[in-house]
Amino acid sequence: MILRLKKEATEQKAHEIGKELQAFVVKQPSGYVLVTPSKLKSVEDKHQSFVDSFVVLDDDIQLASKKYIPHTRKIKISDKVTIGGKTNNSVVITGPCSVESEEQLEQAAQLCVKLGVNVFRAGAFKPRTSPYTFQGLGLEGLKLLDKMRAKYGLKIISEVRDSTHVQDIIDYADIIQIGAKSMYDHGILKACAKVRKPVLLKRGFGTTLQEFVQSAEFILSGGNDDVILCERGIRTFETKTRFTLDLCGVAWLKENTNLPLILDPSHAIGYAYGVADLSRACLAMGIEGLLIETHPNPAVAKSDASQQLNFEQFTNLYQSLNAVAKAVGRNIV
Repeated sequence: MILRLKKEATEQKAHEIGKELQAFVVKQPSGYVLVTPSKLKSVEDKHQSFVDSFVVLDDDIQLASKKYIPHTRKIKISDKVTIGGKTNNSVVITGPCSVESEEQLEQAAQLCVKLGVNVFRAGAFKPRTSPYTFQGLGLEGLKLLDKMRAKYGLKIISEVRDSTHVQDIIDYADIIQIGAKSMYDHGILKACAKVRKPVLLKRGFGTTLQEFVQSAEFILSGGNDDVILCERGIRTFETKTRFTLDLCGVAWLKENTNLPLILDPSHAIGYAYGVADLSRACLAMGIEGLLIETHPNPAVAKSDASQQLNFEQFTNLYQSLNAVAKAVGRNIV
C-alpha cells in the first residue's frame, strides 16, 4: 500500500507513521509518501487525519505500478533528450561494448555526432563470465569516456560491475547502468537510490518480471524516481541464439508499470546479423529506447565481438528507424 501524506505532515510525523507501519518514507516535491508491505490493505483510523490519499496494491510492485502512477514517468537525460511522459520520444544509445582505447572511442563518438545520436555507451568495468577474458580498463576507461563527453557533447552511460566502484560510475556517468548480472546486488541498488541520476536497470537473464520490477523498487523506494527498465533477453531452452528477447514481457511491462522501457537487441540475439531486424521490431512496440552496440572493427573487439555492428551496418539501421518510428507515432532522439 502507498500512502500520500498531506502537505502539512512534518518529516518527524512521516517517520513516526513509517516506523509504525514498517514503511519506506519517500520525500517528494508534493510531500511525503509511505510505501508499506503490500499485505497492508487499509489505513488505521488514527492515521486518517494525516493521509491525503492511498493506493492498495496486490503485490510489492508498488511505486513502479500504473495503479499508482497511471502514465509512463518522464525522465530528462539531457537538454536534448527526454523520454517518457507525453513526449513519444525513443532514444537510440550506441557505442562499443567496452572501452578499449582512446582511438576506438574517438571513432565511435564521431559516428554519433555525424548521425545525431546523443547518448554514448561503453563499459569500463566489465562483468565477464570468464576470469580469463578482458575485464575492462576501469577508472582509466571512465576518464576516456569523460574526455569524449567534454569534446563531443555526448551523454555517457556506463555499467557498474560491483559495489567497489559504484561511486566512480556515479561520478562519471550521466546514466548509471546496472547490468543483468548485478540486478540483485543490493549494495549497488541502494547506492543508486541515493543519487538523482537516471539509472538503467537490466533484467537478469534468469529472472521473472516480478523479480525484475521489484529490483527497481529498491531504487524508487530510496528516493530516486529516474529508473529505466531494460529488457535484454532471457535464458530459455533455445541454443541457436544467445538469449531469447522477451517481447511478451515487454508488453506486460508497458501495460503494468510506469517506468520507461529500453530494449537491448545486441545482447539478446548475440549475433550482428539479427540486430537490425530486432531493433525495428522493438521500436514498433512503442518503447522509449534502444541500446545497440557498434564498433569500428567488430572482428578485433575485446568483448562481444559477434554482436557488435560495424559503422556501415549501424548507419543503415539508424536511418531505417525513422520510418518505423513515424509509423507508430514515435520520435527518434
